[in-house]
Amino acid sequence: MKILVTGGAGFIGSNVVDGYIKAGHDVLVVDNLYTGKRSNVNPDARFYEMDIRSPEVAELIKRERPDVLNHHAAQMSVPDSVSDPVLDADINIKGLLNLLESAAKYEVKKVIFISSGGAIYGETSEYPTSEACNPNPLSPYAVSKYSSEHYLAYYRHQYGLDYTILRYANIYGPRQIRHGEAGVVAIFMENLLEGRPSILNRFPEDEEGMVRDYCYVGDAVKANLIVLTKGSGDFFNIGSSVGTKTMVLYQTIFKAFKELRSGVSRDLAVPKMEMARPGDLTRSCLVVEKARRLLKWIPETNLETGICNTLDWRIRRKA
Repeated sequence: MKILVTGGAGFIGSNVVDGYIKAGHDVLVVDNLYTGKRSNVNPDARFYEMDIRSPEVAELIKRERPDVLNHHAAQMSVPDSVSDPVLDADINIKGLLNLLESAAKYEVKKVIFISSGGAIYGETSEYPTSEACNPNPLSPYAVSKYSSEHYLAYYRHQYGLDYTILRYANIYGPRQIRHGEAGVVAIFMENLLEGRPSILNRFPEDEEGMVRDYCYVGDAVKANLIVLTKGSGDFFNIGSSVGTKTMVLYQTIFKAFKELRSGVSRDLAVPKMEMARPGDLTRSCLVVEKARRLLKWIPETNLETGICNTLDWRIRRKA
């Protein structure tokens, strides 16, 4: 297949590009390099430095006629969406519509859209949360992602443009940056490598921090491969189904760091505490039974293994 991956120079997108190329697909990458890095792009992919809101994207789709559009490009920070909801909507909604108009016009067969199970469900009574739970987005970022899902359904109804939606939990792994939903993993690791204390955001009633579902990027890549041919017109949670408090996450990273580096300061063993930020949820964890049943996908990498893989990559990168 010929696949166009937006955001393919970013953390998750570049890993997905690697997976597609390894599977023998012809891959094009579109990225404006705002948060992505040119060095992340697989040398066997064709790279185009473009913004998804640009008219250039339509010309590219017209010329290349990809079979599949995999849309990872996004404004991905909840705090940034709170501080500037207009920019968030401009990138996440206007950018998507620019792509969908071209995809419908130039006969793209399918769109794989990356949504956020870690944000769109909001504070819900169903925990862990399945796809049966009605989303209750509580940040502009979550609103833009859920709105985008409705636009996809419209384009399928109006133009026959097929799609599959992947509602990611907090994805982490090699190439991750500090900015975004699961950026706390990168932040904790970079702070330890630089000998700086970390900050743990929490709500008043919980001193161990918020609960999140951390899913290794390699497992997310497998889901993106499967839905090339499965999941038509449907949406799926992609996570680990394990809720992890932020303090436990930090302790897991700190333990892995001590095993790889000697002489770690005891002052770094416990992060500093600060109150939660606007838009933060108290807890988020996804049920992935639907993906297991219909896609035959399961998360295979536990937190300890994934953290060790990620930290090893960071240490080797700094060596």
